Amino acid sequence: MTITLTLLNRLRAQPSGLGITELVDAHPEIARRSAQRALAHLIKQGQVVAVGAGRSRRYLSRPNSAHTDLPEPELDRFPLYIPVSADSRDILDYIDRPLAARKPVGYQRDFIEDYRPNQTRYLSASLRRQLHNMGKTADSNAPAGTYGRAILNRLLVDFSWASSQLEGNTYSRFDTRELIEHGRVAHGKAVVETQMILNHKSAIERLVDSEAGTVFTCHMLLNLHATLAENLLPNPADEGRLRQHPVYIGKSDYSPLAIPQQVAEAFDLMLTKANQIADPFEQSFFMLVHLPYLQPFADVNKRTSRLAANLPLLRANLCPLTFLDVSEPAYNRAVIAVYEMTRVELLRDVFVWAYERSSQEYLTLTQVLAEPDPLRLAWRDLIKQTIRTVITQPTQDSLSCIKRCVKAQVNVTEQAAVEALIIEELRRLHDGILARYGIRPSEFMVWQAAQQR
Repeated sequence: MTITLTLLNRLRAQPSGLGITELVDAHPEIARRSAQRALAHLIKQGQVVAVGAGRSRRYLSRPNSAHTDLPEPELDRFPLYIPVSADSRDILDYIDRPLAARKPVGYQRDFIEDYRPNQTRYLSASLRRQLHNMGKTADSNAPAGTYGRAILNRLLVDFSWASSQLEGNTYSRFDTRELIEHGRVAHGKAVVETQMILNHKSAIERLVDSEAGTVFTCHMLLNLHATLAENLLPNPADEGRLRQHPVYIGKSDYSPLAIPQQVAEAFDLMLTKANQIADPFEQSFFMLVHLPYLQPFADVNKRTSRLAANLPLLRANLCPLTFLDVSEPAYNRAVIAVYEMTRVELLRDVFVWAYERSSQEYLTLTQVLAEPDPLRLAWRDLIKQTIRTVITQPTQDSLSCIKRCVKAQVNVTEQAAVEALIIEELRRLHDGILARYGIRPSEFMVWQAAQQR
């Protein structure tokens, strides 16, 4: 029986309707995202109607819906527009079998132990050259992270939207832009969806602002995870820490490591090997493979891996990997192939296709970007620190505070110009960019109220 038909029959048996959580609880074998897609298909077909919004949204079967042989939604197919190799087609033949026809497997430690940095290559030399040609920017010789800061505003929207979509988020690209740039929450969306978008935004800002040096550290990854997972996990203590309990993978027969000590050891080994990889694309893909495979966190592993995979690229001033236009079925099948087969070919094909799409977007964008203000770039840390100081001291005169901060660090010839930059930044401050300055919305509201007195 298809997922669509299973859910339709459940709704027919419940005339008062059911919410998405009730449906998933009744059918734990069905992933929440798969249920959402199936319900959307049923609504489109006229078999089901949705009533209400957010957490109160309920689905009801139409009285005259009599179809009993509905096909699986077309959305749950690997897309034909992504070209794949013969090896990847073999992988898809296996992954597309019913779960009961696939072999249960556990974590294979030799998968990472056999990887020799700069000797083992998931990406061939010719493929790496191709990727470098795709992603090269005019800032290739600039200080690390220059390009990422130049395209930050666009990256916040694109990555937050695309990565969240891969988790079943229904925000549109326009809704995502409105939320990030203006703090406007889309009507009818669940709170969890809004939180997911905002977490992505904060995590990207943290990544772009991270200091140069060792690419991957335990501290950095734990903090990225904590930011992405904020207010989304059943146990808040799991935010930003290695998991202390077993996890189970939906729609897969893969069982990750269960013993916390083994998880920690494998995590350290993963970081050690990642930091030895010289090529940024190989390094990026390595994290995209091994972080989800290890499942070091209670949840939000794939989101963390997608963002972490961008760090080597941004360090090298290459175009980012945003996952624009990557469908959920394509990405999930590729990751399941790693889980169940320790095969990377399908994920590699998705990675290359996705990077080509991303680089085309960003190279076009760069042509219309204004040159970064060198003064703003030189004093960016002071600007952020000063803005935070002003907002968190609402009883102090803002202009006097700015002058004190600037005078303490900036040479006399540049003080007036830097003060003007900070004042302009303060005027443009809104809810959507508070995380950039480490400011809480409540602190901003107090400061705004103080300015009106």
